[in-house]
Amino acid sequence: MTKNISTGSRRSFLAGAAALVAAPMVLGPRRAAAKSDSVTIVNFGGSYQEATIKAVLDPFTKETGIKVTVVPYPGLDKIKAMQLTGNVEIDIWLTGGSEIASGSRQGFLEKLDHSLFDLQDLAIQPKGDYVVFEVYSQGVAWDPAKHVDKHPATFADFFDLKKFPGRRCLPNANPSNILEMALLSDGVAPKDVYPLDVDRAFKVLDRIKSSVVWAGTVTQVTSFVQTGEVDFSAAFGNRVKATTEPGGGKPLAFSFEQNTINSDCLGILKGAPNKENATKLIAYYLRPEVQARLYNVVGLTPGSKKAATMLSGEARKWLPDLNNPANLVINESYWADNLEAIKLRFKEWLLT
Repeated sequence: MTKNISTGSRRSFLAGAAALVAAPMVLGPRRAAAKSDSVTIVNFGGSYQEATIKAVLDPFTKETGIKVTVVPYPGLDKIKAMQLTGNVEIDIWLTGGSEIASGSRQGFLEKLDHSLFDLQDLAIQPKGDYVVFEVYSQGVAWDPAKHVDKHPATFADFFDLKKFPGRRCLPNANPSNILEMALLSDGVAPKDVYPLDVDRAFKVLDRIKSSVVWAGTVTQVTSFVQTGEVDFSAAFGNRVKATTEPGGGKPLAFSFEQNTINSDCLGILKGAPNKENATKLIAYYLRPEVQARLYNVVGLTPGSKKAATMLSGEARKWLPDLNNPANLVINESYWADNLEAIKLRFKEWLLT
């Protein structure tokens, strides 16, 4: 395997991420927070969730006595519904940077106490109400046993049905990443992607729509390739890594020639029934030794710079090259302002 945000945002993101690799609305009534011995957090399922439970959540419970309940990824719409009704059943919202930035902009999150963190150790500084805890890559995946010599490696390849015929898989949860990939495939330079030319992106997507199988969960971006339902997928590097390990099923390959670079974040929902415990778990999540345990298994870039120095050589093989000029860092600020409107258009487009 071969190993962009507005200009200012891209510089700050890459400065932090490179360091860690190298080394409002009216809300309904809310339930009062009470002392408890539990906390509820979102996760994406599959091998990633299994690793998180083993490396982070079970040790946290053993140390604190606080029981952790894991619930499936709910999406921004369900989070908004919880906020509108005041029926908040989740304490910690774990989600991608674009989505949590939109939720933050809409006032869904509690303020975070930054004294909980070793700020000098965090490659990307926390926002007022959420913190980046990992960085991940999205790129092209395929079955190397089926496509030995000829397979797409860049987004231009992925969108080229003539050169690389076959069915494609794309996740249908969010337009973030998908529209960026479309524009990159159409010749837009990473530095010129934002603000998105949304009309152009949808025209590019129109060209491959009939060949796309949409993944309803993050685990399907790899499982659809493994089962032969699709030939190529816009998958996540860590999910592909899991297929190459014992029990992972059919091993897949992943291209680092071009990726979108994304962040995953943690925030506490307003009205969270176990806010105090949620605060403790987020602080625990960012400890270097905890992050090292997790990312030596899942192959993502930790938010802790100290943890990055503890990664094995094998884990480092699955980290994207943040200095690759072909890569694009997803602009969270853009999506904070535009996610809801573009997501509505994306949903309507999927139905046409």
